[in-house]
Formats: sequence, C-alpha cells, structure tokens
Amino acid sequence: MKRRDFLKVTGASLAASTAVAAPAIAQGSPEIKWRYATSWPKALDTLYGGCEYFCKQVADLTDNKFQIQPFAAGEIVPGLQVLDAVSNGTVEIGNTALYYYWGKNPAFTFATALPFGLNTRQQISWLLWGGGQDLVNDLLREHNVYGIPTGSTGAQMGGWFRKEIKSVEDLKGLKMRIGGFAGTILSKLGCVPQQLAGGDIYPALEKGTIDAELAPQIRTVA
Repeated sequence: MKRRDFLKVTGASLAASTAVAAPAIAQGSPEIKWRYATSWPKALDTLYGGCEYFCKQVADLTDNKFQIQPFAAGEIVPGLQVLDAVSNGTVEIGNTALYYYWGKNPAFTFATALPFGLNTRQQISWLLWGGGQDLVNDLLREHNVYGIPTGSTGAQMGGWFRKEIKSVEDLKGLKMRIGGFAGTILSKLGCVPQQLAGGDIYPALEKGTIDAELAPQIRTVA
C-alpha cells in the first residue's frame, strides 16, 4: 500500500473510531449537576450573562452530562457571601470578586483591583502568565477553594456620583460604594466607604443610601 493511501485509510479509521466512541463515552458518564452562586443580579448581563454563557458551554461540551445552574445574588446566598458558600460546601461553584473579602485577607485585593496598581492588560497577564493566579490560589487554599479568572470589567478611573465633584473638599462625608483596599485610601480624603454587592448599587444610589460608586473587577470562579 502506498504511504499516501495508508494515511487516507488510517485517517478514516480514526474518524470512524472517534464518531463511534464519543457517544459511548457520553452514555457511560454519570450526570453531574452543580449549583453556581454569583454575586450579580440577572440584570447585569455582562456579569451574570457571562456566567450563563459559561454554563451553556460546559453543557454543550459534555453532551449535557455536566450541568451547572447559575443563581443570582440572593437566590441562594447574598452577593457578598459567595466565597463562604463555596468554602463551606453550600454550593459547588461561585462567581464573585475577591476584593469583597479583603477583610478575610487584605492580599485578596491583588486578585481583583488595586489602587495605583496594574492596568487591565497587565493584571490579566500577571494572573495568567506571571504566576499571579498561583499566588491567589495559595490564599484560597486556606478556604478550601480553587479560583480561576473568568472576566474583567476593566479599570475605572473615576466613579458615578449623585452630584458633581469639583474639589477634594467635596469628597468629605461622601458615602461611596467602593470595594477592597481602595476604600481605605479614599477614607483618608474624607469619604465613607461602603461595601455593597453589584446588585445593590443602583437601588442604593436611587434611594440616596450612597452618594457615589466605583466598581472595577476581575471576576473569579471558585
């Protein structure tokens, strides 16, 4: 048999074997169902919608044998308790921003957003190719959790305010929703930092519970 003909036959055999074997493997695999708690409301399509897309891709790739059902903030646990829910086994997986939990460990701030820190490209490069995610998972290991970066809202250089800010003096007494270490910095300028989950921001602005908000995030699946 000529070499070219041999390759043609071999290729056809492999394709046929794959076509036969794949359904057999899928049929023999047990179904897995996970609950996916998130820190986001369903109205935030870029965040919650990304979680829905992730779940669909996993289902498609596994012939629906691995099903992950997302839940908005508050449906299983409040938005700021997702890490705890994964850690204690209430849910199998979660999507959140680790700077929400900087009270547990200030170093969690490096996993999401750090004032005067890296820009978006630098942050993602550090996490994926600079060993950053390994360091983050060293911290998460203490909570029985493994983290994977799943998205970024990018850097935000200012904020959303109920009134125009014209000077540093205007920041005094300003109740600002801002997560992580950034709140500590702004408190030095007179701001009163507030820690709120994503779904609570707009209602708080609307009611006047807060005067401003800032929300740069790297999302983490735990």
